[in-house]
Amino acid sequence: MTISNWLEEGLRGAIAAVFFEGIRCRNPGAIVNAVLAFAATYFPVVVEHQYGVTLRPWQRVYVKTGMLMHAVGMLGPYDDIWWWDHLTHTHSATILGGFIHVISRQRDRDPRPHVLAGVFAIGVLWELAEYAIHFLSRRMGLDPLLVSYGKKDTFLDIVFNLFGAFLVIVFADTFLENLTQSDGDS
Repeated sequence: MTISNWLEEGLRGAIAAVFFEGIRCRNPGAIVNAVLAFAATYFPVVVEHQYGVTLRPWQRVYVKTGMLMHAVGMLGPYDDIWWWDHLTHTHSATILGGFIHVISRQRDRDPRPHVLAGVFAIGVLWELAEYAIHFLSRRMGLDPLLVSYGKKDTFLDIVFNLFGAFLVIVFADTFLENLTQSDGDS
């Protein structure tokens, strides 16, 4: 087993631990987020199969680390560590923006406007869903699976999403070239 495989399985195991801790603490947000995060760790395999590309080991670990960060956040860091939400939004935005960048490059399109628009639009939809889920959960007397912390938090979430998109625009051609160049381009 390679170090990368060991890391990937360790990250999945850590997400499973968040799931069990969520059950132990009766934290439905942690449980649901861990299930979704665990499922999302298979996203790189789906991308490789669907698009006929091969991700580098660090790219697969990067995606899985982002999923773990979100799951762990539901156990307290979102509330207790002021920068956790900013880091997870930036990380997720780079994953989403990287995916949009690769698709744009493969279609011979300038990825910059697509990355910015895609990350912004999906970020806004996420914030609306977060607000709706929080509102409906409270109306029904349930613990919310997602928590909306107000207008300032929503604004900062979008800012850090756009920061992640900016990082993709600046660095993606270097860090994702294995996914955007054909064999004849080398």
